[in-house]
Amino acid sequence: MSSKIFSEFKEIMKGKEGVVERENLMYVSGSKPIARIASALANETRAKIIELIAAGPKDLDFIAREIKQSKANVSSQIRRLEEVGLVSSIYQPGERGIKKFVELRVDALILLLKKDKEEKT
Repeated sequence: MSSKIFSEFKEIMKGKEGVVERENLMYVSGSKPIARIASALANETRAKIIELIAAGPKDLDFIAREIKQSKANVSSQIRRLEEVGLVSSIYQPGERGIKKFVELRVDALILLLKKDKEEKT
């Protein structure tokens, strides 16, 4: 990692483990937070959902049709992505009631895998 990016990451995280969102970026540091995010991403269905909504919000019906999964399964997978803060749901009026749309909350993930030499204990 370039020293500039590493310095920015250190400033944002302030030496603590966890997750910080800033300017459409998600910064993640520490084994537990990284494992939690990685676990959410380690599923082909969830990866397909992220790929679909990368171009903009999509409704639940569209996502289910595109990835050939039931709406119940897609909804469950979306909930898992919401739990880690990668996506959010928006409810808007539709032709027959309220429609659920899903959008990405961040444009990129930045994971700190290696601590600065000064921080190692």
